[in-house]
Amino acid sequence: MTKLLWLLPLSFLLTACPFESNMPLEKAPVEPVDSSLLGFWYGIVKDGSDYFGIEALEISRQSDSLYSVIRYGKAVKGDMILPDTSFYTAYSSRVRDQSFMNLAALGPDGKPSKVWYLSAYSMSQDTLQVRTVTETFTTRKSFPRPEDFKKLVLDMSQNRNIYDELFTLSYRKIPKPASFEP
Repeated sequence: MTKLLWLLPLSFLLTACPFESNMPLEKAPVEPVDSSLLGFWYGIVKDGSDYFGIEALEISRQSDSLYSVIRYGKAVKGDMILPDTSFYTAYSSRVRDQSFMNLAALGPDGKPSKVWYLSAYSMSQDTLQVRTVTETFTTRKSFPRPEDFKKLVLDMSQNRNIYDELFTLSYRKIPKPASFEP
């Protein structure tokens, strides 16, 4: 269970027990980096139990269409403080009017994993809202092509809520605190 705690609040990104897929929504990045997403984002997580956490996302440009995402997490559960930092490479996709972030965790070797996470996001002024696709979205975890995955997301989202509302997170853009500097 403690090994899975790093997944709890992400997402961008990646929160709770997010849906995992062998495939992103697009075969390769097709949208340019949105400069309004770049920066340091701060949020507080509450999952409905006694688990509270403080989380920050640092989003930077990796290339013209790729993001580098660092999730800084620190959580309190009972009398324990659990620090955690996760690294991702990501790119955005659109399904109709909804923006999604396709994220792959970086392994110890710095290479992206073959597991993809999917989170919807939207922005309003200095607030970034991230909604994680729930792990119960579908029983399928493997797709032959990104187009098949994208079609399923479109079809399922028209019929029901595919997001885990309990783990919808809001982040506020702030200057990066000095304590996060290397």
